[in-house]
Amino acid sequence: MQQLLRLHSIDIYVRDLERSLEFYREKLGFEIVFDARLQSGQRTVGVAPPDGSAVLALIQPETNAPEHKLIGRATRLAFVTEDVAATFRLWSARGVRFRHAPRLRRIRYQQDGAESPIWGEVFTRFEDRDRNSFALVSFDAVNKAIEEQRRALAAKAEEERRSAQELEIARQVQARLFPQRLPDLGTLEYAGICLQARQVGGDYYDFLQLDRNRLAFVLSDIAGKGMAAALLMANLQANLRSQSLLALEEPARFLQSVNKLFFENTAASAYATLFFAEYDERFERLRYVNCGHLPGLVLRADGGVERLESTCTVLGLFQVWECSVAEQVLAAGDLFALYSDGVTEAFDDSDEEFGEARLIEALRRSRALRPEQAAQAVLEDVRAFSPREQHDDMTLIIAKRNGNGRQR
Repeated sequence: MQQLLRLHSIDIYVRDLERSLEFYREKLGFEIVFDARLQSGQRTVGVAPPDGSAVLALIQPETNAPEHKLIGRATRLAFVTEDVAATFRLWSARGVRFRHAPRLRRIRYQQDGAESPIWGEVFTRFEDRDRNSFALVSFDAVNKAIEEQRRALAAKAEEERRSAQELEIARQVQARLFPQRLPDLGTLEYAGICLQARQVGGDYYDFLQLDRNRLAFVLSDIAGKGMAAALLMANLQANLRSQSLLALEEPARFLQSVNKLFFENTAASAYATLFFAEYDERFERLRYVNCGHLPGLVLRADGGVERLESTCTVLGLFQVWECSVAEQVLAAGDLFALYSDGVTEAFDDSDEEFGEARLIEALRRSRALRPEQAAQAVLEDVRAFSPREQHDDMTLIIAKRNGNGRQR
């Protein structure tokens, strides 16, 4: 492997560090790139042009140090600019001392034993406050290289602008895939929330109204992140909504159809975990299929907790796919929650997971709130536990069975 080399800095010795910093920053427009102390306790400050990679390390040596004699020398450093005359005028107006006005000279040089064409050079010399002097030059050949670099940077900036614009459009489109309205159920309050780690992501939740008495809850986590996961999420959402009429009487057949479409329309490695739950308020019944997803949680009014474990494997990996349907009763005061692994697998500074136990406690603390407020409170608990940068989408559905009967 080829090793990369880069010039770190060049030492410039000065009498007064703060005074010199003011000169390089105010007169030349340089920026501070580092400010450190050596093992000896001596302070060194690096300054550099805002659009260049050269770094000058400004050092204030002790009066009796050998380096003190190097203050005010003529350095062999040359700063290259596109227009020496323009820089000369700008810096002169700021009070920079030049030894002479810009001059033109011709340079011949040898290349492969032959004389190469003559290139023009405009040059002058300027001094800092300690009379350390530097050359300011403009080469024809370097100007061409600078212009090529400028064009390359402009093209890169335009490409990044277009990518950002396309990503923002994708974010807006994906936001419309999440539920835009909540069908009314008299015996159940519910809400969902998704906090994406990137502008687009692979978590998906939905509420499907099967008829006036039945509502389906869907929460899915697509394998992968970013744009690829977002496209798979859109594919899965389309499959679910197009086949949802099958869920009226046959949720197993419905999910088999969804799996078939997902399998046929995606790459061989694409898959998704999914939790599908259908609540029928006539019978207070929750029928569910857990396709390799994290357990759903039912927090009973009496303090007990039911874990709704997997009933089949993930969607999209197998053409032949079977699932089983399980049931629970949601009594008055019970709370039902679905979540993605971005919630429970959020880590603190000690690399400890938030985990299911903390999630259950957070749900208990917030169960008196309305579902949308409870979901926000739980995710605030997660973010307080894991203040580091979010690396995975966090999605949460909370539904709460009220005790007032149907309110049609």
